[in-house]
Amino acid sequence: MQRAAALVRRGCCPRPPGPWGRSQSSAAAEASAVLKVRPERSRRERILTLESMNPQVKAVEYAVRGPIVLKAGEIELELQRGIKKPFTEVIRANIGDAHAMGQQPITFLRQVMALCTYPNLLDSPSFPEDAKKRARRILQACGGNSLGSYSASQGVNCIREDVAAYITRRDGGVPADPDNIYLTTGASDGISTILKILVSGGGKSRTGVMIPIPQYPLYSAVISELDAIQVNYYLDEDNCWALNVNELRRALWEAKEHCNPKVLCIINPGNPTGQVQNRKCIEDVIHFAWEEKLFLLADEVYQDNVYSPDCKFQSFKKVLYEMGPEYSSNVELASFHSTSKGYMGECGYRGGYMEVINLHPEIKGQLVKLLSVRLCPPVSGQAAMDIVVNPPVPGEESFEQFSREKESVLGNLAKKAKLTEDMFNQVPGIHCNPLQGAMYAFPRIFIPAKALEAAQAHKMAPDMFYCMKLLEETGICVVPGSGFGQKEGTHHFRMTILPPVEKLKTVLQKVKDFHIKFLEKYA
Repeated sequence: MQRAAALVRRGCCPRPPGPWGRSQSSAAAEASAVLKVRPERSRRERILTLESMNPQVKAVEYAVRGPIVLKAGEIELELQRGIKKPFTEVIRANIGDAHAMGQQPITFLRQVMALCTYPNLLDSPSFPEDAKKRARRILQACGGNSLGSYSASQGVNCIREDVAAYITRRDGGVPADPDNIYLTTGASDGISTILKILVSGGGKSRTGVMIPIPQYPLYSAVISELDAIQVNYYLDEDNCWALNVNELRRALWEAKEHCNPKVLCIINPGNPTGQVQNRKCIEDVIHFAWEEKLFLLADEVYQDNVYSPDCKFQSFKKVLYEMGPEYSSNVELASFHSTSKGYMGECGYRGGYMEVINLHPEIKGQLVKLLSVRLCPPVSGQAAMDIVVNPPVPGEESFEQFSREKESVLGNLAKKAKLTEDMFNQVPGIHCNPLQGAMYAFPRIFIPAKALEAAQAHKMAPDMFYCMKLLEETGICVVPGSGFGQKEGTHHFRMTILPPVEKLKTVLQKVKDFHIKFLEKYA
């Protein structure tokens, strides 16, 4: 009968009579009659529901790709269907995706990647020898001379050696050990992995993780996923988003009442705030971490993105070593870098690394074990990271073109940082601190009382209401400051400075016009 019922469901055509003289259609009719007298079964409840799912996953929020971005996608579809809007395109200024905003790839990087991906090109005269040399070195370190093979969980050995050499050059001779280098799927993967191994305990002994406010939402998302305790310390907006050790101390001692703070996260240059920390600040932070026995995480993915002539990037690793052995032999530090930012903007390759120093040998084994669960980071991303840390040098044939392209990208970003700051500060009700580095503006916006009431009526945070109106009226997608954290009673949004100069001018003018109308409407 099961067979007959299946035939009914499939709607099969009748076949000639079988050996018992019954046609297929009469058998199907009998089966259908039997099925009709069976009691209907109620639909089984779903095993996975919002109530039964992992509550830590449900608690995760990631504003950079949150509701405002989903709304932008809906509007794009409406524009494609011919629905009229007061604009012709959505400008996604919500995320630091350089190539999506029109930035051209660095030629040398793409040449080496092309050679690694399709080694037959190594015989082509169209590619320079310095690119071929790097591609051969990478491929020789890969199983079967192919990027398609797995690598060691910690990453391809020669690439880790190149990362260590880069760090030593960057830090003026401070030694780096390839064994302390872990290649990762972007910097985000490294940050998540280190936090995963750091979080432990329950109740008041649960691990607390100190993060800057405003912060990059990856941190709050991972902390929620791991069910750790988020400990906020506030950057000083009135002092160009400076980090104050007294504020660190306040946050630490208040947190000790309900958790065990043991991790301190620093983002330098800042995201979303764009500040670049000076040496005195870094020394103070390191001393604080040493004094309070905190594990330091230094997110340094914007280390190439410094625009202010008064600022200079200095790594936490370099300053730590120069403070002497009492610090350099004791403070546990994980530093992160990526292919996604800087002058490269190669977000899609998902290349990155972390350097972890002063890790207990037994914990090192546990970290490698944890990394081995995901087998290895994408080998193509590892290769892209290698080109970032091992670029052409003077005397090589690609050096001049590489330097020209790199300086062009960073020079344009510096101009756009200044343009954005200046234009925002001409708008009544908007204040923007200097964009010393990174690739975002995080202006403070004044929202009138009537707009606050309207936001409450729509059950939205005030700056979410503002950003949603901005999107609906201008097509410009930015991220509300509430997604990054901000002091009570203040409102901001984050906007990337990556669009080409002329498009950026258009965006800034549209924001200015919108803001003035917004103030008038809700005055």
